[in-house]
This record gives sequence, C-alpha cells and structure tokens, in this order.
Amino acid sequence: MKKYIKSILVLGIVAIIPMLQTQAQSNKKPIKESPKLVVGIVVDQMRYDYLTRFWDHYGDGGFKRMVNQGFNCKNNHFNYTPTSTGPGHASVYTGTTPSTHGIIGNNWYDKVSGKVVYCASDDNYSSVGTTAGTGKMSPHRMTVSTITDELRLFTQKRGKVIALALKDRGAVLPGGHMANAAYWFNGGAEGNWISSSYYMEELPRWVKNFNASDAAASYKKPWNTLKDIKTYQESGSDDNVYEGMFNGETAPVFPHDLPAIWDNNSQFDLLRGTAYGNSLTTDFALAAIDGEDLGKDGITDFLAISFSSTDYVGHQFGVNSKEIQDTYLRLDKDLERLFDVLDKKVGGGEYLVFLSADHGAVDVPAYLKDQKLPAGYMDSQGMSTKFKEFMSYTYGEADVIKNYSNAQFFLDHDVIRNLDLEVKDVQYAIGQELLTYDGISRVFTGYQMQHNEYSRGIPYIVQNGYNQKRSGDVILILDPAVVYYPKTGSTHGSPYAYDTHVPLLFYGKGIPQGSTVERTEINDIAPTIASLLGIAFPNGTTGQPIEEVLE
Repeated sequence: MKKYIKSILVLGIVAIIPMLQTQAQSNKKPIKESPKLVVGIVVDQMRYDYLTRFWDHYGDGGFKRMVNQGFNCKNNHFNYTPTSTGPGHASVYTGTTPSTHGIIGNNWYDKVSGKVVYCASDDNYSSVGTTAGTGKMSPHRMTVSTITDELRLFTQKRGKVIALALKDRGAVLPGGHMANAAYWFNGGAEGNWISSSYYMEELPRWVKNFNASDAAASYKKPWNTLKDIKTYQESGSDDNVYEGMFNGETAPVFPHDLPAIWDNNSQFDLLRGTAYGNSLTTDFALAAIDGEDLGKDGITDFLAISFSSTDYVGHQFGVNSKEIQDTYLRLDKDLERLFDVLDKKVGGGEYLVFLSADHGAVDVPAYLKDQKLPAGYMDSQGMSTKFKEFMSYTYGEADVIKNYSNAQFFLDHDVIRNLDLEVKDVQYAIGQELLTYDGISRVFTGYQMQHNEYSRGIPYIVQNGYNQKRSGDVILILDPAVVYYPKTGSTHGSPYAYDTHVPLLFYGKGIPQGSTVERTEINDIAPTIASLLGIAFPNGTTGQPIEEVLE
C-alpha cells in the first residue's frame, strides 16, 4: 500500500512539474517592453501637493487615472540646485544633473565668451515659421545624450521623436540632439507654432494647417473658473495683495477679460499666463499625433510634451491662488482629452506615459510672513552696497568680480593671481563676508565643490548643480522661503523641499499599479524608461532605475 501511494505521489509530482515551469515562464517579465508610443509629460512648476490638494476636484480620466491605474512615486525630488526650467527639463531627459549635462540655469555667464548665454540659443541656426529671431535655437549647450536620443539610436532612427511646449527650452532640451522636430509657441501678433533650422528647413504641412486654423485665436475669450469659484476651498481668497495682475486689470480676480486686455499684454503671449495655454498645447499635441502618425507601427515613437502655463500662472498669481487651482483642474481635463485620443489612435495598453515637473515653487513669502512663518525678501540694493564696500576695502580698485548671476559670483582668476593671491583664499574670504548678510543661509566655494565629495543634505544638492567648467566661484544659498522676487506671485530655484518635491507618475504598458514612499530622484526617470524599453541609458546617466516600477 505504501509503495502504491509513493508511486502515485511521484507520478503527481512529475505531472505538476511542467505546469509549474509553464506558470513560471508566464510570470516572467519580458526583457523589454515595446510600447508603440512613449509620452513624456513635464508640468512646469508643479508641486507634489497639487495632486493631493485638488484631488477631490479631479475627474477620473486625468491625474486620477495615472495614480489609480499606474505607479506613484510620492517622495520624488530634484537633487540639485538651481531648480529652474532649463536644468529641470534637461535632468528629466538625460538622467543626470547640471554637474554633468551642463545646463546650469536658464541663463548663465559663459566664462569663455564673457557673455551671458541662454540655455537653448544658437545663432548658427535660423527661425522656421517666423521672421523673428525666436527660432534660433538648438540643444548644443547640453553636453550629453537624452533618453530620446538613445531611442533614436536604438531604432536606427526609425522611431520618431517629437517635442513641443510653449517655451522653447521646454521643447528643445527634451527633444535631445536627434529629435525629428521640436516646436514652441511664438506669441505677440502671430500666435504660431515655430521651430528652428536645426530640425527642418520649413514647417510640415500639418503645422502650417494648425497655424492657419483658429486654434490659438479661439482662446481669446474671458477666463473664468471651470467650476463655481465658491467650491474652490483649497486655495486662498480671489482678491488679495499677494497676487500680481495682468496689464490693464484693476484687481487680480476672476473673470479675467482677455479680449479687453489683449493688446496690453502682447496679444497671443497673454495665453501663456492663463489655463488656456495648456489647452492650446494639448490641441497641438493631438495634431502632432495625427500629423506625424505617432504610434502607428511596432517601432516605438516618443512624444515629449511640456505644459508651460502652470509656471506662468504660478509666477503671476502664486501657488495659493484661485488661478492656480483652476489651471490644474483644466489641465486635468486636458490630460483626459489626451489619454482618450491615445486610447483610440494608439490603443489602450499600447502606450507608456510618465509625468513629472521641472521644479516646484515656494508660497508667496509675504503671505507666509503674515501667517507668522519665517520668510522674506533679499535686500538686493543693501547687499550690493555693503559688498562693494567690502571688496573696495579688501582688494582696492582691482576688478576681482566678473559677473554675479544665478546667486553665483564669477571671479577674474587672472586679476587675483596678479595680486599674488590664491583663488581659493579669495573665494573663502568672499564667502565669509557674505555669510554675515541677512537672508543668506550658506555659502559654498568652487574649491569646496571640486575637492570634496558630498553624499547628503544641502551640500550634496549644491554639488550636483555645480559644473566645473561653467559654474561660479562662490555660490549663495538663501534662507528657506527667502527670495529675490517681487512681493506678489511665487518663484523657485532653491534646494528646499518646496522646490524639489514634485510628482512622478508612470502609467501604461509595462507599468504595475502601486506607489512608493521611498525616495526617488529626478535623474532616475530616464534610466527607468530606458530599462523598460531595453535601450541604452543616456550617456551621462547618474540616476538609478526605480525597482518598484520595473517589478
């Protein structure tokens, strides 16, 4: 009997083994995902808490769809300073920080030419779609490849890359060096989407048709709230002293009569500072999907979209304004509109989306002060006067300072050596002086950045933003919620959590449902997407793939 039972068990095990092997094979993730289309979304100046603050107002098809059906990295941060648009977009797409990719600001002092340069400007190319100089752009100042470049290389240029944003830098940098096209909005009296001869000699037919339509002109209408303003309990009062106004307005309140103030605000440029700018961007993105046949075959394409109006509205009205709340509720509708079209034209489950931001923003310091929170504004004039007196007393008439920008001092090393001084000693002396000024929290020198290796805290964040060839000699860090800015509206640029904590959502093909509160960093996005697609990491990558997204 025992022998019989033993035989039955052996036969049962033998029969089960192939089943277990088949199940194990079916549970294995494929070596790579092959979505027909990757959509990268950067929401300019989006704090993480905009997801949670306005959650009850969102519909099911936009932000909630990504959170509920995708993966939410709740503790995602920028790991460098300055937190601004150019460096933000470059870091998302290169998988590294300004210390490596070279985009150390929107503008910076160039040590070689002795001039201030713009992160995307390039006089070697001409405008396409306008006679203005606003199209003379390229990604040449970005010194490494992007995830979009690597996709182009991997697919032997058969996978298309299209990038678009109201801001030129929000399109040029994500598109990388090999984009098929990058487009941005030219306002003023034109109201057209344009490009650069870096990408093409003339606009494609679909872009010309879009520009010839009334798409942009259709938003020349009053901007009122999407919902009853009384339900906007998640933001401050509509009329307050912490908000800026459009030219021609007497109060910063809804409704904003755009037709009445159109000419006072550079006509089509006015749309940038309203929720309508994001809707226009969505319109153009949908036209790009059709016009470029994105996601139509088995070779992965990439559409990079940056929603810029959120930044303009935040700067004008502040992060606690009714305007910012309405802008996000309308953006939620635009995302739903985008996803619905992707479902129909690319196919549900056939595309992959990530959404993040290029930086966050501080609440209006004047408002924080009135709430008895530590905050304030730098006295730039007083600081300048005191600093000039120090420099004159210490170094006489020698012109030691070449430039001050992006909270960095650039020194003339030749002048310093002619004074028989060491550059590191001058850096240190200037730093010690600046530490005595109100509003300045810390000072770092170029010598410190080059000779030390920091692994945590503010020094780590500063070092990730320090580029040996491009950054200054003395770097200032202001106190939390202390800014160089007018007393209305919000700004950004610091290493503090209000500027570094931004959303990171993944949704679509190959993405599990879930969330994590483990810290992720902005340069983790590109290697995560590269790992999903099975392509090479951008060549300057310093981030790490996010394991939970890949499980």
